Parts: sequence; structure tokens; C-alpha cells
Amino acid sequence: MMALNFRAEKHKKMLLDRRKKCTVRLGDVSNQFPEGAVVWITAGLAGEPKEKLYTAYLDKVRVKTMGSLSTDDLCNQNPDISTKEALIADFEQIYKRRISPEDTVTVIYFTEIIAPL
Repeated sequence: MMALNFRAEKHKKMLLDRRKKCTVRLGDVSNQFPEGAVVWITAGLAGEPKEKLYTAYLDKVRVKTMGSLSTDDLCNQNPDISTKEALIADFEQIYKRRISPEDTVTVIYFTEIIAPL
């Protein structure tokens, strides 16, 4: 089983509240996360134990540039971020490097899989 991991505590909270419906990842990771795959949504820092939050289906996987992200991409990535500039600033803090609108990103939309009662 593949895992889509989130390191930031703010993302874990959004995932648990079901407010986060997609993730934007730097680079082209579409081969690692193919559309239609089933993954575990996990939270935890690199090298530490991960917490499985739920299982999800990857609905849509698109490779774009940071500058071509849509309003839907932004609000589903993080409802508190409404501009590409704000997302770039957030990514620069996370990745500890300069990010430009020309950088390639992969947008991964996912839906929780709910077990039958």
C-alpha cells in the first residue's frame, strides 16, 4: 500500500477535519501517485513513526507549474491560502528553498474511502 504523507501539523488538522481535499507536491510525482490508486493518508515527520489517518482514492493527478494552479487547486490544498503567492511563500517555508511560478508541481486530488457499516 502506498502512503501520501503530510509532515505539517496544520495539514494533519485539515485532513482530520476533512477540509483538505488535495495536495500540491513539488516536482512531477505523477508516476509515484497514479490516478485511481488507493493510498493511506498519513501524518508524521521524516524518520519518525507515521499515523494512518484514513484510506483514500486518488481521483485526479495533474502535473502543472506553480503559476498555473487554479483557484480550486489552491482552496482544496489549503482553505486558508487563496493566492499563488501565498502558496509559494508557504512552500518556501516548508521546503526551505526558493520557489518560482515556473516550478513544476503535481496536484493530487483524493477522496476518503469509507468502510461500509
